[in-house]
Order: sequence, then structure tokens, then C-alpha cells
Amino acid sequence: MYKNILIPTFMDDEDRLKTAVSSARLLLSSGGKITLLNVVEEVPMYVETYIPSAVLAGNADEVTGLLKEVAKKLGDDIEAKAVLGHAGRTILDEAQKMNADCIIISSHRPGLTDYFLGSTSGRVVRHATCPVLVLR
Repeated sequence: MYKNILIPTFMDDEDRLKTAVSSARLLLSSGGKITLLNVVEEVPMYVETYIPSAVLAGNADEVTGLLKEVAKKLGDDIEAKAVLGHAGRTILDEAQKMNADCIIISSHRPGLTDYFLGSTSGRVVRHATCPVLVLR
């Protein structure tokens, strides 16, 4: 059983998120914690100059608000957090910061480009220091 489960989410499929939370509840120790994490991709520097700084600053806050609404629907015991960064690297960094002892991540069937570039879930599986459950 795990005490601190991290669920990275892209909020694009609520059914997948529900499945991930259900799986987390099955694996969670009494008194454990589930955290939903959404990584807001950083805007490339060449694009950043054309976007007002107030818009960029509000992105993570807006996503956090939306994620908290979703988390509330799934249960009062779920925390929600959004951060700026590169998805794969940031998920791993946040897992380290919060001492996650399990990561539950959804994945799609790999396509040809995933074999050359790698997917976010693939990167997390290869580099995580804790168990990773991949849902398809």
C-alpha cells in the first residue's frame, strides 16, 4: 500500500482520470494522500514575446482552479496542483519533491513518433525512482 500517490493528468479525458483515481484508492494506505498534477507546458521563448506577461502568469493559476473543481467532484481527500514546465521532467521533479511512493499515469498506445521521441509516460516510467502504474 502507498501513502503518497501522484496522478499526472492532462484533463483531456475525465473517464481516464476517474479510472486513475479509483486505482489510486485501491492502492492507498489508510491516511494516505492522492495528488492530481497538471503540467502547463512552458511557452517557447520566441512565442513568449508576443503574449502579455499577465496571460502567462495566470495560466498555472487558471489550470489549478479547474483542476481543483475536478478534484472536488472526485472526492474531498484529493489535492490538486498545476505547475509550469516540461511534462516528463516536471512530473519526475514534483514526484521527488512530494516524496511520492507511486505514480499512476495514463498512456495512449505508442505510435511511430513515440519510438523516436518518446512519450511523457515512457519518460516517467524510465526515470521514476518509485513504482509507476501505467493505465491504458
